[in-house]
Amino acid sequence: MGGMDLGLDGKVALVTGGSKGIGLGIALGLAAEGARVAVAARNPQRVEEAAARVGGHGVVFDSDDLDAVPGVIASVEDALGPIDVYVANTGGPPAGEDPLAFTREQWESAHRTLLLSPMAFLERLLPGMRARGWGRVVAVGSLAVREPIPVLQLSNAHRPGLVAAFKVLAKRYAADGVTLNTVHPGRIGTDRMYETAESPAAAEAAAREQIPIRRLGTVDEMAAAAVFLCSAPASYITGTTLLVDGALSASV
Repeated sequence: MGGMDLGLDGKVALVTGGSKGIGLGIALGLAAEGARVAVAARNPQRVEEAAARVGGHGVVFDSDDLDAVPGVIASVEDALGPIDVYVANTGGPPAGEDPLAFTREQWESAHRTLLLSPMAFLERLLPGMRARGWGRVVAVGSLAVREPIPVLQLSNAHRPGLVAAFKVLAKRYAADGVTLNTVHPGRIGTDRMYETAESPAAAEAAAREQIPIRRLGTVDEMAAAAVFLCSAPASYITGTTLLVDGALSASV
């Protein structure tokens, strides 16, 4: 008996925030399963490097720019074909010690990047997925959706909204072979994680003390969960969330 076939060979996938960290990990994971992968991100050089690594297509995109969404989709579909898999991954908005100190511009930008941007993609992608009878949508959320993190107030306020919106869409598209789910990372060893700590060593030391599994998660561990939810065997899983957190969270 062979291993599990994820049924992703030849599927077209778009991963936003796909040039580094968790997004790149998911893009590489999808490519390894035979998907034709497009990565979108802000930095042109990193996008080019990531596209080369996944053997796919790169497109420069800032998730704050909602008007750019149709062009991103057109670029991907011209290069690879209709999009079967959409991974909504957005780098976190700024952190801050004082939850009342964020500017109106920071609040509005967080709203655009974390909520309006994925919805702008879905408005355009879901009808095609429904027509073809197959689609996978996975958002990369945050542990903050379950248990708000004091220094990440912009995430606390916006990321849960996307999960609720996905629940409604999951019900509406369930009979069409289209699923929508969210993966919530705990503390994963990415550049962003290390940048927000004093040092990589400090981040690892804190993990040994605070996370029951006694280490940070790896990008590959995070990607494995997301890739599975993008797969054919995950066809009966929709409208739900999966925590990848090494037992860090306390909520049931």
